Amino acid sequence: MIALPVVSENPVQRKPDWLRVKLPVGKEYAQVRSLVDTHKLHTICESGNCPNMGECWGAGTATFMILGNICTRSCSFCAVATGRPLAVDTDEPNRVANSVKLMQVKHCVITSVDRDDLKDGGSIIWAETLQAIRRESPETTLETLIPDFKGQWDNLYRVLEERPEVMSHNVETVRRLTKQVRIQAKYDRSLEALKRISEFGLRTKTGIMLGLGETEEDVLEAMDDLVANGVHILTLGQYLQPTRNHHPVVDWIHPDQFAKYKEIGLAKGLRYVESGPLVRSSYHAEKHLFDF
Repeated sequence: MIALPVVSENPVQRKPDWLRVKLPVGKEYAQVRSLVDTHKLHTICESGNCPNMGECWGAGTATFMILGNICTRSCSFCAVATGRPLAVDTDEPNRVANSVKLMQVKHCVITSVDRDDLKDGGSIIWAETLQAIRRESPETTLETLIPDFKGQWDNLYRVLEERPEVMSHNVETVRRLTKQVRIQAKYDRSLEALKRISEFGLRTKTGIMLGLGETEEDVLEAMDDLVANGVHILTLGQYLQPTRNHHPVVDWIHPDQFAKYKEIGLAKGLRYVESGPLVRSSYHAEKHLFDF
């Protein structure tokens, strides 16, 4: 008998040439790489296999994820595990601050899983982490990529009061696809969070993944919504399917289309648009500290 090959019903799509990534190089990257390995430090850059890790580390930017690695939500695009999170680690703010100091991070991005299981949504640890970093590395600028706190705005304001240089919350996708892509989230709730951040007087940032099945009209509608709610910075990048169980890649967006979206976004009133296939939320984050 001859064994026949098994063909998957959902074959992996071949990535286009423009999604190829250069290997990280450079003196600055090598120095940070050595510190991370020696002190067993954890960054989402590394654990998330970010294609821009070398470039960001070379520029002195790194991203850390707090509040564990188990999320209470089950978004169809995200590879983070879903389930019942472990208890909050009250020493985490100090450990993150120590990592930032050891790595000599110039611009630190903090993100987290959703902690809908906690009354404060994790906002106390958020605030304490920012305080600890400022205490240990007062020259380091901060960006926070926060969840929506289920619309519990007191929790949002607890983080806002620490006044990070950039405050970010990702809408992730366009209005029409939100129910498919962000099952427990709400598009308008995310817009409300962004509006409150902007009205608080902070640089306000969000990100959208492309290639999930959105149309150009959908993207332009989203840009109008973001501008109307005070967003200053927008990142646009190509969605990549983490596993075959996640939302499929519907389209590979050409770099020319990303360039077109950047021009349109700036014309609509966004202050800064980072748009390209390999762009992620933290890409060129240190450049988003424009005069405000």
